[in-house]
Amino acid sequence: MSNKGGPAYPTSNYNAIAPMSTGYSEGMTLRDYFAAKAMQGMLAHAYMQPQTGAAGYARDAYLVADAMLKARENT
Repeated sequence: MSNKGGPAYPTSNYNAIAPMSTGYSEGMTLRDYFAAKAMQGMLAHAYMQPQTGAAGYARDAYLVADAMLKARENT
């Protein structure tokens, strides 16, 4: 997916806070943030266990995140 939603915690003066020469980045994308929240919910509910273990949770979390980003574009 090419649209990762941009940074999860954007700031208008990012370059002043952490210039590129420091090696820092803007951090996680909104897609990563959504996936982390989705995975948190899945792990909290035993009935949401995928058949493929941890890899299944990760895959499913990003599927949910991608759906959330798509829904966000359509509102």
